[in-house]
Amino acid sequence: MRLSEVEERVRRDVGVRLFTVLAWLPGRRVLHRAHSSHPEQYPVGGEKSVEVAADWLERCIVAREPYFGPDEASVREVFADHRLIAELGCGSVINVPVVGDSGALGVLNLLDAPGAYRRSQVPRVQELAVLAAPALGELVQRIDRPEEEPTP
Repeated sequence: MRLSEVEERVRRDVGVRLFTVLAWLPGRRVLHRAHSSHPEQYPVGGEKSVEVAADWLERCIVAREPYFGPDEASVREVFADHRLIAELGCGSVINVPVVGDSGALGVLNLLDAPGAYRRSQVPRVQELAVLAAPALGELVQRIDRPEEEPTP
C-alpha cells in the first residue's frame, strides 16, 4: 500500500489535519520525511536529526511506543517547529511507530485541532501503521547509508 493510501485511511478512520510519515534511517541516525500532507511546509525528503527530540525518539523508535498529546502543551513538548504546527491549526498529536521484522521503520505523525484526539484512538492508529510497513521498509533499504567517512 502506498503512503498516500495510508493517509486516506487515516483521514477516514481517525481524522487528521497534518499527516506525515517519517522513515527511521538507523545507518545515518536521522528521520527522513517519506510522506507529507503539507509538502510546502513539510517537504518529502526533509530530515530531522535524532538530537531534536531525544525523549520522543527513545519512546517512539527505541521502545516502539506511541506518543499521545491531547493539547498544545503536548505538541510544544516534542516538536521544535510547534509554532508552524499551531499556524496550521494543530494542537493535538498521535505519533505511532511503524514496526517491521528488523525493528522500528519509522513513525506515523497525526496532528489535528486542539482536543481533537482521544487516547482511545491510539490503537486504531497502531492498526493503520501496519499498512505503512512495506513501503517504509523498501524506502529504508533503498536510502539508508551511513555518512561517508572522509579519506585521510
